[in-house]
Amino acid sequence: MRIALICTEKLTVPPIRGGAIQILIDGVAPYFGGKHDLVIYCIADPELPDREMNNGIEYIRVPQEDYNFGVARELSRRHLAKQSYDLIHVFNRPRDILLYKSAMPDSRFVVSLHNEMFKEAKISHEMGNLVIKAVDQIMSISDYIGQTIITRFPAARAKVRTIYSGINLNAYKPVWSQDVQTIRNELRHRYGVTGKKVILFVGRLSAVKGPHLLIQAMEQIIQEHEDAVLLIIGSKWFSDNSMDTYTLTLRRLANSLGEGRVIFTNFVSPSEIPAHFLLGDIFVCSSQWQEPLARVHYEAMGAGLPIITTNRGGNTEIIHNDVNGIVIHDYSNTHAWSTTISYLLSNPEEGIKLGRSARAIAESNFGFEHVAWRLENLYRCAMRRKK
Repeated sequence: MRIALICTEKLTVPPIRGGAIQILIDGVAPYFGGKHDLVIYCIADPELPDREMNNGIEYIRVPQEDYNFGVARELSRRHLAKQSYDLIHVFNRPRDILLYKSAMPDSRFVVSLHNEMFKEAKISHEMGNLVIKAVDQIMSISDYIGQTIITRFPAARAKVRTIYSGINLNAYKPVWSQDVQTIRNELRHRYGVTGKKVILFVGRLSAVKGPHLLIQAMEQIIQEHEDAVLLIIGSKWFSDNSMDTYTLTLRRLANSLGEGRVIFTNFVSPSEIPAHFLLGDIFVCSSQWQEPLARVHYEAMGAGLPIITTNRGGNTEIIHNDVNGIVIHDYSNTHAWSTTISYLLSNPEEGIKLGRSARAIAESNFGFEHVAWRLENLYRCAMRRKK
């Protein structure tokens, strides 16, 4: 097949500046590149050429301003040159489907939803129905997101299929592996947490992600576990380390606990994230909003860490209580966080059990090879659908 993957206008591919969608595209691309003619559309970046061939994959990088029209012009040009794609996968931008379809009308279309892009504030009922009619398959990143589509647009039911994301299993090593102990020790020394019990948070620093609750919970945790440290990896917006009111509030909360209780790393590049997961003894996802399904869960599973998460959105579709993690229902209550974290710190054997189960589940279900296989099946279903 000739396949085009159209990324969003936010960040580029490869994911040198982060982004869950960009990481997903970059992860599955090698599994398609050898079997299909693959072209990836994404935004231009000063560190990358506008066009290149890399490992058999063509990259077309379009200026961010009027990105969708720039992509549509490229599709139209190729259509007129009789170079149409068999299938076009549009990531998380259903409103652009009609524009792209008019530019390359003979192609099959798949749209994937990674957020609630079919809610009323994002798309009108009329346009939503037109998009659903125009596409051949709809991929949702979780059952939760799929249900938000079907609830508002029942006609989409037959086209919606959940395909979970994943990780590079070779990049994410479990914390108990002998071959990662050197890098684990080096990183712990770098951040001053050698000999500490490290509670790990990875994500954007925004209120909906809940890191303020974790800092507040530390006040109780350190009463029971003097050697506990909260390590926060991330910045307010991907590679942007500038401070805003919320991030300044986080620093003030952390300072009130005393030096070394909470450590901020700022932005860590995606290529370094797998190693940084080795810093943790426990991983926490404190999402307060209806999370589509945070990809940090896959990463923590890959690292073999016990996971504490919230029952928000799609998180509990892959994290099962007392199987590969612990699910907090009273997610805005700092006492719930402090008692759950303290429980795992006091019962390390329980954390080991959860972490080993998490790694096993990741190995059998959530490698990028699994994601690529499921995506390819979806594409074949789209190609078989009667026009």
